[in-house]
Amino acid sequence: MKMNGARIMVEMLKREGVKAVFGYPGGTVIDLYDVLLETDDISHTLVRHEQGAAHAADGYARTTGKVGVCIATSGPGATNLVTGLTNAYMDSVPLVAITGQVPTRLIGKDSFQEADTTGITMPITKHNFLVTHVEELTTVVRQAFHIASTGRPGPVLIDLPKDVQGAETEFVYPEKVDIHSYKPTYRGHARQTILAARAIRDAQRPLFYLGGGVISSGATAELFEVAEKCNIPVTYTLMGKGSFPETHPLALGWLGMHGTYSANKAVMECDLLIAVGARFDDRVTGNTATFARKARIIHIDIDPAEIGKNVKADYPIVGDAKKVIHEINKKLEPSKKDEWLATIKKWKNEYSPPRRNGEILLPSRVVEEVYRLTRGKAVVVTDVGQHQMWAAQIYKVDHPRSWASSGGLGTMGYGLPAAVGAQTGNPSSTVVLFSGDGSILMKVQELVTAVNYRLPIKIFVLNNCYLGMVRQWQECFYDGRYSCTHLENPDLAGVARAFGAEALTVEKAEELEGAVKKAMSVKDRPTLVDCRVASDENVLPFVPPGKSLDEMILG
Repeated sequence: MKMNGARIMVEMLKREGVKAVFGYPGGTVIDLYDVLLETDDISHTLVRHEQGAAHAADGYARTTGKVGVCIATSGPGATNLVTGLTNAYMDSVPLVAITGQVPTRLIGKDSFQEADTTGITMPITKHNFLVTHVEELTTVVRQAFHIASTGRPGPVLIDLPKDVQGAETEFVYPEKVDIHSYKPTYRGHARQTILAARAIRDAQRPLFYLGGGVISSGATAELFEVAEKCNIPVTYTLMGKGSFPETHPLALGWLGMHGTYSANKAVMECDLLIAVGARFDDRVTGNTATFARKARIIHIDIDPAEIGKNVKADYPIVGDAKKVIHEINKKLEPSKKDEWLATIKKWKNEYSPPRRNGEILLPSRVVEEVYRLTRGKAVVVTDVGQHQMWAAQIYKVDHPRSWASSGGLGTMGYGLPAAVGAQTGNPSSTVVLFSGDGSILMKVQELVTAVNYRLPIKIFVLNNCYLGMVRQWQECFYDGRYSCTHLENPDLAGVARAFGAEALTVEKAEELEGAVKKAMSVKDRPTLVDCRVASDENVLPFVPPGKSLDEMILG
């Protein structure tokens, strides 16, 4: 059966189980969009900016576990994907980006809307392809999805010239994928798993430190079993929220610069740190010279490049978290850690961030009310900034893939399009977005997308009229010189209504409950709640950059 390249691409997407794509058409992808028009098996969401397409595919992937797919035209369309691809790359999110390219005869001639897309995206993708012959397209697509979703997940880009989309060839589906240079290690070294099990057995103060790799590998059940069997407390990264139930007594909350007091204290006092699917990034470790200085370290990760990159591991294990933890668990017996758990309990009760009284609306109060009224069962998406930290501290996530937030890149503007992707992938779930007045305006045009597709996203903007996190740093380290961080904002509720969304403004704490209930009741469009919160509230605890985790600013 002969097909042209555009039809082959759509057929391959079907074969890969793709149900939703996010994109923005342009001259070099007209052929592809022409085929999508007659396709009922794949829904296409028309975003209003290509960066929004990448973030929407990202939010879809994080909350469904499926590969997210986005489409953009050549030149500016492709370059607009760059931030979203970098975001997905740093957070290990499986995406396949399809970009149009000028005809092969015009490549390298500075043609209209030409950019070296593969060259530009090489550092920010797990792999990329420039397809120059239609005969190779089926193999390329098959390999792209395989690479994106296996091993350490990540984004893969397919650059597809316009003439290749129009060229015809026999369609032959490659049943098997065999890439000689790509063979991820899934099973941990047998001797290392034995040594790790012994270390866990002998430890008096063990601590689990979980990252996003636990969720990617589907290892949450295995981790839960080991933690309960051996009474091991658990902390996690921003990407690891949902890897262990946050309402469980063994959960300490997340660690690092704005992590919980008990989690940071536990890291500094444990005698064995069991890191699973985490990369010891600087926002987690603080000063690496003092990080977990009393502990031996087990580091389990499917990416060998992460082992020992930032912190030396005493027991390095390269492999899939699910498989490795399963093997370690078989070698463990139930154990009690009464003294260690009593110390943990003391730390939990020893400190809570200071709260102000009065009618002023506090940002933490907004998150608490949303958590209370959703009973912790929403899919939560955040933008980046202070609101992100409050959401991570307060909104407890008990299930994997119920949290999507930009971690490694820290991308303001991620939240709204990611929420579009999350709601598209989870149509029966309540999707809540926490954003800031700085972040929401970065990608506010995607509110049109949410309106057009009747996505009932609940958007809570913690509006403090500042770039809040930068303001906090200026207060703490620059003697309160607030250079270019005060924001003169529009009426955000009015802006949302102009886009066709439901909108409310909350200025007092007493108005909050009614506004949240109203937002939850809207089922046919997004609702934006502009929460006018205190402008000078800081996120606490706070570990200053370069300091040790036990040097927290507490008030």
